[in-house]
Amino acid sequence: MRKRIVIALGGNALGNTPEEQLKLVGKTAKYIVELAECYDIIVTHGNGPQVGMINMALEVSHDEINTPQVPFPECGAMSQGYIGYHLQQSIQKELVSRNMRKNCVTVITQVIVDKKDKAFSNPTKPIGSFYTEEEAKKLELERGYTFKEDAGRGYRRVVPSPEPQKIVETKTINQLLENKNIVIAGGGGGIPVAYHYNKLKGVDAVIDKDKTSARLAIDMKADIFLILTAVEKVCINYNTANEKTIEFLTPQLARHYMQTGEFKEGSMLPKIEACLTFVEKRRGGQALITSLSKAKEALEGKTGTVISRKGV
Repeated sequence: MRKRIVIALGGNALGNTPEEQLKLVGKTAKYIVELAECYDIIVTHGNGPQVGMINMALEVSHDEINTPQVPFPECGAMSQGYIGYHLQQSIQKELVSRNMRKNCVTVITQVIVDKKDKAFSNPTKPIGSFYTEEEAKKLELERGYTFKEDAGRGYRRVVPSPEPQKIVETKTINQLLENKNIVIAGGGGGIPVAYHYNKLKGVDAVIDKDKTSARLAIDMKADIFLILTAVEKVCINYNTANEKTIEFLTPQLARHYMQTGEFKEGSMLPKIEACLTFVEKRRGGQALITSLSKAKEALEGKTGTVISRKGV
């Protein structure tokens, strides 16, 4: 029986502009389709730069030429659509070139969150471009945004990042997967929605895409949760003379490294947390972290970092 795998793409697989993205996803598609020869695949992706770009462009348009105000959840939906379109088109092209009888489809995905989540009083999720401190302060005054310094790279706007509770389109995604489609879902962590008088309504937030990917992997009963990022293996003492790569992590060891500050917020920490959520709730499931170019080798046990409940 073919194994089911959820692949969470990092930002390095997409780029920061539509032009850069279109070039990169062609390469990304080759790796995904190569895996689709052996696995049933759901692809998730981030949208930080894209949703920030869309939101800023629409706000400027509203201010300068009085176009309609577009709510933030709708900006998230737009980013899912255009990133999904690029991925879907590139994957379909690669499927045809390999004579594979599969299709690829994008599901605009809603994710239920709790309106009382403490994240709404403490925005932490970076979106959009990097700014200098002076530029960030100006935008804070002009637009009421919140900015935070991001790992020495400059200042980025931050928005609330609530925990994903439930994915609305789970049944649809499962049906598409059972019909041998490659499914792109949960883009950008999904569109955050909450119940308002028994109806779902979008909320201004961005859910961490790795957390939504883990939720999706659990709900889809995936065998493997694969996070693709910029590094081949997880490291401790990162970027120091004592840097060391890690090939295997138990939940206990991962939590030890988290407590000692080895994994940084906005970098490796949310990936490790998402992997722990998956392996602890999906009995027998295995999580992997590696780079896009090493994905096949990692799944063959040749590289990458495995997070697993060893012996369970």
